Amino acid sequence: MFTGIVETMGTVREIRPGGSNLSFLIESDLGPSLKVDQSLSHDGACLTVEAVNGRIHQVTAVQETLEKTNLLQWKPGHRVNLERAMQMGGRLDGHLVQGHVDAKGSCLSVESRDGSWEFVFSYPPAFASLVIEKGSICVNGTSLTAFDLQENRFRVAIIPYTYEHTNISTLQPGSLVNLEFDMIGKYIARWRELGS
Repeated sequence: MFTGIVETMGTVREIRPGGSNLSFLIESDLGPSLKVDQSLSHDGACLTVEAVNGRIHQVTAVQETLEKTNLLQWKPGHRVNLERAMQMGGRLDGHLVQGHVDAKGSCLSVESRDGSWEFVFSYPPAFASLVIEKGSICVNGTSLTAFDLQENRFRVAIIPYTYEHTNISTLQPGSLVNLEFDMIGKYIARWRELGS
């Protein structure tokens, strides 16, 4: 379980194919504090740390993960948002995030607002019931607030701190992002679907 508050960014150093899987070697400040078997959010996708060597850790994404996320677009040099699993008893500064990416979205536009930025993202229409005005949404592992909903798109406002400390600053129109919709909303939608 995560909060969507990115701790640091890592850099993809190497990508190794293995059958239908891809293993990623990622360098970051978190490297020395990581342990094998730890869950770590990578742009919102929960992956298991398999090996640690100084500042570099290795994770593997299976085909299911590769199909549902933007990881197939990663290349050496790609900047990745990283967050360790939340600790029980700690503050929940973002919102409850599972690290289970629901869908890929696309950046439609980026607008500078004289000290902040507004991004518009699209998402698959099947998830429309899970996006609400002023509701939480996770974009590349970052907890954000959706507003100005229109059909299959939403807008988010980005403060300077988030812009500087996440890979949101690297996004441009056409960039694919990982989306995780609000967990509580998903449970309510499922409950209604079953007619309970």
